[in-house]
Amino acid sequence: PGYSRDRGHVGIGATLGVSTHNLQHTTHMFSTLRRFPARTLRASFRVAPVTGAKRSFSTEEIDMLSKLLEEAKQRKETAETSVASDYDGPSFNIQTFNAISPIGLQKFPEGKYKISADADGELGGEPHAILLRSHKLQVEEVKPSVRAIARCGAGTNNIPVEKMSEMGIPVFNTPGANANAVKELVICSLLLASRGISEGIQHVKTNIIPEENSEYAAIAKRIEKDKKMFVGQELTGKTLGVIGLGHIGSRVVGAALSLGMKVVGYDPALSLEAAWRLPGDQMTRAKNIEELYKASDYISLHVPYIKDKTHHLINAEALSMCKPGVSICNFARGEIVDGAALRAAYESGKMTGKYVSDFADADLMGHPQHLVLPHLGASTAEAEENSAAMAAEQIIDFLETGSIRNSVNFPDARLEPKEADSYRLCIVNENHPGVLGSITTFLGEEGINIDQQINLSRGNVAYTVIDLEKLPSDPEGLQNKLGKIEGILSSRFIGFPFHTEVGRPGTFFHVSWYQES
Repeated sequence: PGYSRDRGHVGIGATLGVSTHNLQHTTHMFSTLRRFPARTLRASFRVAPVTGAKRSFSTEEIDMLSKLLEEAKQRKETAETSVASDYDGPSFNIQTFNAISPIGLQKFPEGKYKISADADGELGGEPHAILLRSHKLQVEEVKPSVRAIARCGAGTNNIPVEKMSEMGIPVFNTPGANANAVKELVICSLLLASRGISEGIQHVKTNIIPEENSEYAAIAKRIEKDKKMFVGQELTGKTLGVIGLGHIGSRVVGAALSLGMKVVGYDPALSLEAAWRLPGDQMTRAKNIEELYKASDYISLHVPYIKDKTHHLINAEALSMCKPGVSICNFARGEIVDGAALRAAYESGKMTGKYVSDFADADLMGHPQHLVLPHLGASTAEAEENSAAMAAEQIIDFLETGSIRNSVNFPDARLEPKEADSYRLCIVNENHPGVLGSITTFLGEEGINIDQQINLSRGNVAYTVIDLEKLPSDPEGLQNKLGKIEGILSSRFIGFPFHTEVGRPGTFFHVSWYQES
């Protein structure tokens, strides 16, 4: 009943009295409601049907909707399973270093992708991509068959990025995947710097308990008495300076505001996307970093380590501009802080705050004002799952469509998937004048008609993507000739993934530097 098309209503939407565009929301609502007993729903659930009059849902109607939702879910699961199991061709091979979250690895469709740390054994073929976390990747570990590398995390200091650029290999990271985990640790560090928490815990363990011979009554008395040794300050009303306003920094801003803190932010390279995440009317944007130093009671660092730009960003000069009681929280990179300068400021009595980080510092080892933790920034199950899932999705997107998202050395390129009878040629070349012209001239001489093309660059690398009207008669031969053009690093044909000849994993990938060697 109720399958009226009046007033833009249709199907089940008409029965519920909702328009078609709200049907998805209504379906989700019923998915939630089905957890409740039918008698509860009958007693409390009332909606307006098409006529505008209120009515109750019968047990039969609720059961019918629940059954429809369950059947739809089963069809979806069956379809996903059949897609994976029906494919029996070659797979894309993903070599892993470190333990990668199994939840994230589930993003790779079973049967179409093989994942293993053993590049010479379980993969059953050469690796097409590398997935890693903290492993210090060596150039000799990257085989000529590797098309891409993804780091499950934000930093890529453990990857020879510059060399990968020379080899024509994009390196991906996962910005924002661990942002919430790091944000929570920053909030913890603000409290550690303010309230003598870790010092108090240590005092109880190493002083009170042994001195009172583990006697409960005496210990309880001492715990109450010794609280005056650890008087701290509240965060509310204090000013937090946030250097770097990306995925993590913007979340720290929001959390600090929720704690009643004032926030001053600084980021000279702030992107439009990052700017939209900021509560601009509730924080102050510093015109320069010196302004932030002077205003802050706490400073939280969220910038990448760049040798000639952020190395020792917090140095003796910066400290001289800070308030004497400033505390510094560093969960970005250890090299950003000059430990020797900070120790000198502590020992001279000029600086009375704390330095909280999850990086060791040779100059601050053992200093009571340096609260150092294990490297816990992204060490939560959720962050590891998010990072692995994001890295997997980026690898899949690149291998199957040529799209590039969140690469640290290649330009962004958002591309639509290819369908049957469509072909794409992806070329990585040196970003020099004349290379693109040489490519298009060569293709014209070969009688190749270009349907559409894009050419993007970043630094010394250019990425050219050409969609073709038809597949060349000898694609491998075409790639061999193309590879002889000066400046070409690699080329790859992409077709309808897993269905056409050029869509089969492991095919039609030409690496110029390897062929020449």
